Amino acid sequence: MKHRIVVLGAGYAGAFTAGTLARRLSPAGVEITVVNAVPDFVQRLRLHQLAAGQDIEAPLLADVFGGTAIRLRVARVTAIDPERRVVAVADAHGGGRVEYDTLVYALGSHGTGHSVPGAAEHAFDVSARPSALRLRERLDGLGEGGKVVVVGDGLTGIETATEIAESRPGLSVALVARGELGARLSDGARGHLRRACVRLGVAVLEHTFVEGVEATRVLCADGTVLASDATVWTAGFVVAPIAAAAGLEVTEDGRIVVDRTMRSVTHPDIYAVGDSVHAIGDNRRPLPMSCASAGYTGRQAVEAIVGRLTGRKIVNAKLEYLANHISLGRRDAILQMVDDEAQPKPKHIGGRKAARIKAGIVRMSLWATAHPTFGLPKRRHRLAAVPDTAPAANRADSAESAAA
Repeated sequence: MKHRIVVLGAGYAGAFTAGTLARRLSPAGVEITVVNAVPDFVQRLRLHQLAAGQDIEAPLLADVFGGTAIRLRVARVTAIDPERRVVAVADAHGGGRVEYDTLVYALGSHGTGHSVPGAAEHAFDVSARPSALRLRERLDGLGEGGKVVVVGDGLTGIETATEIAESRPGLSVALVARGELGARLSDGARGHLRRACVRLGVAVLEHTFVEGVEATRVLCADGTVLASDATVWTAGFVVAPIAAAAGLEVTEDGRIVVDRTMRSVTHPDIYAVGDSVHAIGDNRRPLPMSCASAGYTGRQAVEAIVGRLTGRKIVNAKLEYLANHISLGRRDAILQMVDDEAQPKPKHIGGRKAARIKAGIVRMSLWATAHPTFGLPKRRHRLAAVPDTAPAANRADSAESAAA
């Protein structure tokens, strides 16, 4: 019986991990299955562009994994039973189950605003393709002078506000910041950001706390009322409660606690990568939710899984946090390097050069994901052994699971 590796989620972290495992392990002893809620690869880094009205490629995962032995299951993960090593899923045909010997948890994160009255009912977000498309449709329906309010001054909020302002100059865009705009940037980068907002016509409200969202208004704690035809909520991201409900050790925000190899500290047959993982970087600080962290944690998980299955030494991949990269429309950006304490270094790169660097990173992220067979070795690692490690209850109904 082959060793069953199941990867939950096919975002940047999940797709990269699955494709790299397919490159490194011989299909003679390993079966890799990817479970994803949608059939295409979503470029989450560019969803603010999609919402602003630009065409963003979404390759079919069946094509992305074409030429590999990876199985694709289009379904939504509803629960995990670590004792039986079973994942419960739901799809258009009803419920089902997927069994595993090794699980890679890469379900990512999604936007949250439910704690603020009215945000869930009236605000849009850009954390998923359907919600970004709903915002795009709303913006398409606004006439000249329509008002857009973006709540949240993190990287996503800044990118969304500036992208909409540049792509749709007829709209009025406001950005609501709980603190100082660009607080995590150096003085020079912060000045660059402010000048970009002025150039694009983005009105910035600093030190402003939103306490309510209505269909046509945003209510602030200081009494300010902002007229809004489209409110975009970018103030925070959360992970799904699935890992916590399964009994894995998680942080207060639900991310899976792992060791240096991305292995769950409570369930050794489960690995976590991407936004779902609480991983300590080489600077002894938790890695932030980011595309770069997805790559680093995915690479480390691959090294650990390959090493343990083939009897090879496990290599410690780098777990770095080097920079914040913020796009400010299509022709401007900021690349802010950080030090070992995650504090901004004095110098930054801004303008068109930074925009070209960001565009190159985004293109390479898509290309690497969409070409998992690139560099496919002629001889892939075979398992040191193919143990039948599944619980007895799983072995008895494995045929039923494969057909579900």
